[in-house]
Amino acid sequence: MSDTASPESEEPERRPAGALRRGWTTGACAAAAAKAAAEALLGGGFPERVTIRLPRGRRAAFALAERALGPGWACAAIVKDAGDDPDVTHGALVRATVTPGAPGSGVSFAAGEGVGTVTLPGLALAVGEPAINPKPRAMIAAALAEIAAEYGAPADFAVTIAIPGGEALAARTANPRLGIVGGLSVLGTTGIVVPFSCASWIHSIHRGIDVARAAGLDHVAGATGRTSEVAVQKLYALADTALIDMGDFAGGMLKYLRRHPVRRLTIAGGFGKLSKLAAGELDLHSARSRVDTAALADRLASLGGGDAVIDAARAAPGAGAVLEIAAAQGLAGTLADDTAVRARAVARAALAGSADVDIVIFDRSGTLLGHAGP
Repeated sequence: MSDTASPESEEPERRPAGALRRGWTTGACAAAAAKAAAEALLGGGFPERVTIRLPRGRRAAFALAERALGPGWACAAIVKDAGDDPDVTHGALVRATVTPGAPGSGVSFAAGEGVGTVTLPGLALAVGEPAINPKPRAMIAAALAEIAAEYGAPADFAVTIAIPGGEALAARTANPRLGIVGGLSVLGTTGIVVPFSCASWIHSIHRGIDVARAAGLDHVAGATGRTSEVAVQKLYALADTALIDMGDFAGGMLKYLRRHPVRRLTIAGGFGKLSKLAAGELDLHSARSRVDTAALADRLASLGGGDAVIDAARAAPGAGAVLEIAAAQGLAGTLADDTAVRARAVARAALAGSADVDIVIFDRSGTLLGHAGP
């Protein structure tokens, strides 16, 4: 699961130039807010800044944005700073309300406003549980144990995490198709947000596959962007849970499916992205792989293109221009099919026979251009 917004086109948000500022995960913010609330509940008052230990040992300090105390409860909140990452929860308020737990109960968790509930199997949390992931739960429990020890009290607390406005924000994440309803997930394995990290997106791909497998689906589709996703869902009448937001990370999806197979995989995308896959590239981002227009020109030559067409293709600025040149000669569909065949071979090799594969190539309007496979 990831709070990184799904792309609305074939190109995800561009990484800005220069050094990027790191931020804090929702899990780290929740742990800090819970610790501050627990300190107030234990009679120590609210700290000006609350410090927690992150999973890898580093300590981090947070300023409180809210604080409230009442009979048998305390509440604190922190504004999430995601650094320079395009995280939909950047600037969101992460609030923890803490009450005493029954003796020996340890720490229990509940979902407040804007935090989702798990409704489908396949995730690390059981159906019916609040979508507070295992690592954040461990961070919160450790922070509470630390403050309880400081005050000589047992670490028995009931913790409710809320993210006001989280339900609306969750519509921009993968949560709805993962069966997390009512809001966001509380995430973070290290407590630190690394801007434009591939890891968070690939983690979301893996969880999508887990949910599809747990639902018993035998056909999933990974798409490079929103246009191709809508088109492939319509083409095969796929359920939302069968759609994997692959983005540029074909390799991340294929490697996971090799270890966690389904019967059938469809890869859907535009001609440019899938021409990279056809050339053996498993990372399709424009910053990390390039369209080989010379190779596309060679393919046009083998498909019957004349010398002038081949020369024009070699000089073309990108895949879209090559496709336009091919279309003028009536070869667009042939070139797209040929590209799909080659992309399918690359995908099948990466899967090592763990799934059957078909490739579908769409234009920017969602019209099918090329296809290979069953």
